[in-house]
Amino acid sequence: MVDRRTPEMCEKEAESRASEGPPWPACFRSTSSCSSEGARAPSPADKQPAAPDGGWGWVVLLATILVLALTLAFPSCIGIFYTDLQSQFHASNSETSWVPSIMTAVLHAGGPLCSVLVEHYGCRVTVMLGGLLSGIGMATSSFTQSIGQLYITAGVITGLGFCLSFQPAIAILGHYFVRRRAFANSLASTGTAIGLSTLPLFAHFLLTHMGWRGSFLILGAVLLNCCVCGAVMRPVHQGSKKPNRTRGQPDKIENELSSTGHHRASGKLAAFLAALQKHMAFDLFCSNKRYQIYSIGVTWMMLGFVVPLVYLVPYATSHGMEQDRAALLLAILGLINIFMRPLAGIISELHCFSGKHIYLFSGAVLVNGLSNCICGIGASFSVLLAFVGVYALSMSFIGSLLFQVLMEIVEMPRFPSALGLITTMESVTLLIGPPLGGLLVDSTREYKYVFYACCCAMVSSALFMGVAFYLLERDEGKTMDPPKHAVPLSLDCQYTGITPGSRAVQRSGSETEYITSV
Repeated sequence: MVDRRTPEMCEKEAESRASEGPPWPACFRSTSSCSSEGARAPSPADKQPAAPDGGWGWVVLLATILVLALTLAFPSCIGIFYTDLQSQFHASNSETSWVPSIMTAVLHAGGPLCSVLVEHYGCRVTVMLGGLLSGIGMATSSFTQSIGQLYITAGVITGLGFCLSFQPAIAILGHYFVRRRAFANSLASTGTAIGLSTLPLFAHFLLTHMGWRGSFLILGAVLLNCCVCGAVMRPVHQGSKKPNRTRGQPDKIENELSSTGHHRASGKLAAFLAALQKHMAFDLFCSNKRYQIYSIGVTWMMLGFVVPLVYLVPYATSHGMEQDRAALLLAILGLINIFMRPLAGIISELHCFSGKHIYLFSGAVLVNGLSNCICGIGASFSVLLAFVGVYALSMSFIGSLLFQVLMEIVEMPRFPSALGLITTMESVTLLIGPPLGGLLVDSTREYKYVFYACCCAMVSSALFMGVAFYLLERDEGKTMDPPKHAVPLSLDCQYTGITPGSRAVQRSGSETEYITSV
């Protein structure tokens, strides 16, 4: 029996098999894999100008560094005002810790809203809007009369402004840099480290001379510089106001829901589902085991990752350390990150770590968690300095590998939605982490137990991710072992389920006949 197929027959068979559910060889997915003659010529809309990889892009990179320094690193400096806020509002440790936790949680949870604004108004307008919100939020916080009002102004408003500023600033680098994108991203990541090393010292200086209310007012004015940074982030492509929509699942879902009579959904519901599919990744979470493990592990990791930064200064000052020396610890942590983050990126690119970035990431999380045990030894400057050194080194690897591992787990077209789901999930643990730590302090009257709890959360997360990925790869290795007499599949569309006893006959031209029975 001789089986011959034309490109048209392949396309019809691909459509029928795709509706059955299981994945089929790539040759069934489009006529372009059946015949080179059927390949679609790129349309003018598909052709986009190359990224500058320099020029004005360096100005945008500098603005991005400043935005990250003012947004991602800002919640850590709230610990400088921790004791003063407690005294002013007669609040417990748990109640006071809600301020930085709400700020950090909203900063991450606002990702889907930020994506919608970027799609409609662009990165420049969104960054400027975020700078305006964060500045107004901190300035308004200086006039609050209760801790609950501070939750709204410093927590929700300022946190949302941070979200609208830093995410578009990262995204626009992808438009300005392609060949040098890795280098640009490594330089941009130092913005967080710069903020960690300067903002605590600046906040302590303001607190000493102006009190917490005057400090919040000045910090609000400083945050307005994000508007200036956003103003220089002009679009690469000036010709169109809206970016071209990516060809993918959201458009397909919207068209299917609007056109088929099988789904009785309105146009608004179709648009909502399309937007949900575009900005979130629930289907990916259910189908991709690696993404499922990684998202759960990172979410659990965030329960104890940022808490030490919130309680380090109160822990040191409660044992008699001067506040300026306690603020110096956070500055040292930031300085180590400035130099170590680019170096960590270079180390992770070594050949010996190829395909093993998840294990390097898990190892860094493990070391970061164990470093919290150092705080249990004592609260002297030398002991806490040792903690800051180990914590900063492991933090540098975590920050360098966090997005890189995710890019290796999911396809790049799904990366934005996958990142959006992770940031939304981790916002929950970022929200409850500091208050749980404050509750632990209120019940035990000891800060060291907070660091022990962070150690347990980080270590368990690292072991979960490392062991789960190892078992998954081992099981996949067993199932992927080919049989002894396996026949390699042809790359064209003439696949008919060849039995081990079949043989291929090459005819004239590029036509191939698979003889499955004689």
